[in-house]
Amino acid sequence: MKIIIPMAGIGKRMRPHTLTVPKPLIPIAGKPIVQRLVEDISEVCTEKIDEIAYVTGDFGKEAEDALKGIAESLGAKPKIYYQHEALGTAHAIYCAEKSLTGKVIVAFADTLFRASFKLDEQCDAIIWAHRVENPSSFGVLKVNPENSITDFIEKPEHFVSNLAIIGIYYFKDGGILKNELKYLLDNHIVVNGEFQLTDALQNMKNKKMKMIPGEVEEWLDCGNKDNTVYANQRILEKLAGMQAGRQSEKLISDSAVLVNSIIIPPCFVGENVKIENSIIGPHVSVGYNTVVKNSLIKNSIVMRNSLLENLNISNSMIGNYVDFKGGISEVNIGDYAAITK
Repeated sequence: MKIIIPMAGIGKRMRPHTLTVPKPLIPIAGKPIVQRLVEDISEVCTEKIDEIAYVTGDFGKEAEDALKGIAESLGAKPKIYYQHEALGTAHAIYCAEKSLTGKVIVAFADTLFRASFKLDEQCDAIIWAHRVENPSSFGVLKVNPENSITDFIEKPEHFVSNLAIIGIYYFKDGGILKNELKYLLDNHIVVNGEFQLTDALQNMKNKKMKMIPGEVEEWLDCGNKDNTVYANQRILEKLAGMQAGRQSEKLISDSAVLVNSIIIPPCFVGENVKIENSIIGPHVSVGYNTVVKNSLIKNSIVMRNSLLENLNISNSMIGNYVDFKGGISEVNIGDYAAITK
């Protein structure tokens, strides 16, 4: 089994953080979004993940090394491909054409999910979906009484289904998908100037391939600051509630130093964090080497190597190497900022 992760987007909605860090490497409860994604996928696979292929922009060696390390942590071979132009979802996946063989899962890198099912590898394709209240904002699946997909509708004006496509797909034969993507590119079949994966899926359905929905219990879209902070909250709750398995993730590091401070769970506190005269939590993640003094922080993500003093914040994201002193507010601060109030 291979996983292909298109992630070359520049992440405009997650600025200022994506000015210095690719969005899929932003941490959620102490691990990058993309790492949590591939770990979630591995849990619903019935066979070993042999390869994880990333389709990236020019992220640099440090980011690529991090991505390779994530693949290797799951015992998978890492591969890096590049998408130099933003030409749509179908084009992004086709950039990894050499990996489009055998069983393949395609997963866009700003999606996390919770599901209890296992892959039905007897069908030709599975399209993960989640029931939503506002289907007009999404691409949706239409299914028949036998639970087979009959249609794909992009942002329907009138109700046809509330099964929103979340951006994770299984294909029994990646070679078939590759051929359909190539057909779109060769014949310049575009929608709004971009090559769309849903056009390839529609062609596969028209050829009588068996395609079914894989419905998830919860969908976490890490597309902007508020959604990412909420995803952090839900992942922390999940980890705290586990009794075995991935509860081996230690939420409070043994090397963290707490001085006259209270941690209200669930929280993640990384290696070599120092917290003095503060109340942290619930739903806070603090990255390694960060120092927090005289502060009240809840429902927030604080990244690594930062210094925070005299704060009262919630629903916030604070980047790496930030020096932030004094403030009562909701904030969204990128890397290397220095703020004193």
